[in-house]
Amino acid sequence: MRRVTLFLNGSPKNGKVVAVYGTLSDLLSVASSKLGIKATSVYNGKGGLIDDIALIRDDDVLFVCEGEPFIDPQTDSKPPEGLSGSHTDWLTLNVGGRYFTTTRSTLVNKEPDSMLAHMFKDKGVWGNKQDHRGAFLIDRSPEYFEPILNYLRHGQLIVNDGINLLGVLEEARFFGIDSLIQHLEVAIKNSQPPEDHSPISRKEFVRFLLATPTKSELRCQCANLQGVKMLCSNAEGASLKLCNFEDPSGLKANLEGANLKGVDMEGSQMTGINLRVATLKNAKLKNCNLRGATLAGTDLENCDLSGCDLQEANLRGSNVKGAIFEEMLTPLHMSQSVR
Repeated sequence: MRRVTLFLNGSPKNGKVVAVYGTLSDLLSVASSKLGIKATSVYNGKGGLIDDIALIRDDDVLFVCEGEPFIDPQTDSKPPEGLSGSHTDWLTLNVGGRYFTTTRSTLVNKEPDSMLAHMFKDKGVWGNKQDHRGAFLIDRSPEYFEPILNYLRHGQLIVNDGINLLGVLEEARFFGIDSLIQHLEVAIKNSQPPEDHSPISRKEFVRFLLATPTKSELRCQCANLQGVKMLCSNAEGASLKLCNFEDPSGLKANLEGANLKGVDMEGSQMTGINLRVATLKNAKLKNCNLRGATLAGTDLENCDLSGCDLQEANLRGSNVKGAIFEEMLTPLHMSQSVR
């Protein structure tokens, strides 16, 4: 039977003596249990990866890893006073449970005014805490930290698929990496889908209208609603400024019985539109083209019809109490309205 001493990667302390039997997977299972980690690989003292159980000899000293690179225990065991040495020395960061090995110069030189630079530039200024392996503890997201570290290494913003740029941006702001913040803001802006200004069909518009709650605001400025049919629809308070209801083929828009209270249809083209018995109380219809429109029985109380073209429009039986008819393009004959 062979016996080996297992240590955590990079640590020469608190080892566990175990018996070697079975396969390498069996040894990793024992190491996980004894050291309280999820062991994935084993190295000898010189950093050689053990990939076959037969390579292990009696009384070997092995170092167990969770997927991170091998850390020389002699280098890692140097006292913290060594922090004031050259900026080219290596150190390991434990960021949210994930290990990153880099040089001090990487963290300090590119962004000397950042939080990371201040953390590792001078000895003991920040009182950095270390875990049992000597890695410096940073309580941040490792997924978002990795692109930041790579940027400090080579100056290029590279983000793997599936990583949210907004998360990387927040980490860059947290650490004060100013030059990276600008790159990320541009990348986020470029990643946004272009605005869709393609026209919607009349059928789609009616479906949206019917699905809109009565208290919600609906805006359709400059919409093309040629020949639309919206009988008894509820568009109260909607904004329909500069809309075109005229169909070149002669098909007339039909809004008979619609609730258009407070609607803003200023400047809309509505030749021949059917607004029979519709409610347009307090609506804004300034400068609208209502030639030949059917407004019989329509409630136009307090409606602003200034500058409208009402030639040949039918207003019989409509309620025009308080309605405004200033600056009309064509005369409004009394025979067109009886109350």
